[in-house]
Amino acid sequence: MRAWQVERRKRTRHLIELGGLVIKAGIVDLTGDDRAIIYGALLWMADKLRSDEREKALALWTAKGKEAFEDSRSVGIDTHT
Repeated sequence: MRAWQVERRKRTRHLIELGGLVIKAGIVDLTGDDRAIIYGALLWMADKLRSDEREKALALWTAKGKEAFEDSRSVGIDTHT
């Protein structure tokens, strides 16, 4: 397999995993799969990460994500998405 094919597959897998997180969090259902809402929320998140609230947001979101992953592991839900 050529190097560009390997890199393309890595990128594709990465994008699929990120999309899986959006679905796992319930964002697709909660927004009615409205791409503008989802994109707007992601832009809001990016703004937070560029602000003086960055460290607070990272700590909050990291704790919440870790807790959700642990909860899903305890009930046998696949967390590799």
